Amino acid sequence: MKVLISGGFSGPYDKLLPEFERATGIKVATGSGSSQGSGPQTIAAQLERGVAADVVILSREGLAELIAAKRIAAGTDVDLARTPIGVAVRAGAPKPEVRTVEQFKQVVLDARTVAVPSSTSGIFLVKDVFPRLGIADKVNVKMTPRGTGAAAMVASGEADIGLLPVSEIVHAPGVVLAGVIAEEIQLNQVFAAAVVAGSKEVKAAQRLIAFLASDRASGAIRNGGMEPLGKRQ
Repeated sequence: MKVLISGGFSGPYDKLLPEFERATGIKVATGSGSSQGSGPQTIAAQLERGVAADVVILSREGLAELIAAKRIAAGTDVDLARTPIGVAVRAGAPKPEVRTVEQFKQVVLDARTVAVPSSTSGIFLVKDVFPRLGIADKVNVKMTPRGTGAAAMVASGEADIGLLPVSEIVHAPGVVLAGVIAEEIQLNQVFAAAVVAGSKEVKAAQRLIAFLASDRASGAIRNGGMEPLGKRQ
């Protein structure tokens, strides 16, 4: 069975997959891609060019696009977990206060470079939040294909801060979570799984999704900076 997964849920997934394989005897090959955006690295672009996959795990926004494009087997989508956008700083650096909108705005303006993923959370920040705060033309934003790239820029010192899902900060090397951004400008991003239309491994795919949505998976999900959901839309 083949899975395509975006970065947001990859921390819990990496912890849980070995247990699933041991318990079921089902072997899973995992590929990665971004939930949304442009370019060949997105999950949608991979499916479009014929990359084989039985299960996709990505942001609800990206999954909605796949459903609209009839890439998903009807009725198989399940929400797995939710995570907010957080602020990443280099390990050992002072943690700025970002709990209020004004604090967040000042931290972003003070940063020489702000790294964000070019997927769902980054699109939301660049197209919605920064214009709403009146700072769209005052922020030096570097968009990376994946959240891992944004975290790596912070770890290396190329960016002062990274803005990305908390679940992609807590297991990234060389960075720490400074805090989550204010609820008024927050995107509590939901990550969901679904069976790809045309899959020949539907039963195995459904078993994996059910496992990831189960109570058994909730501990790893919480440890990965996410709130378990495990419910069908």
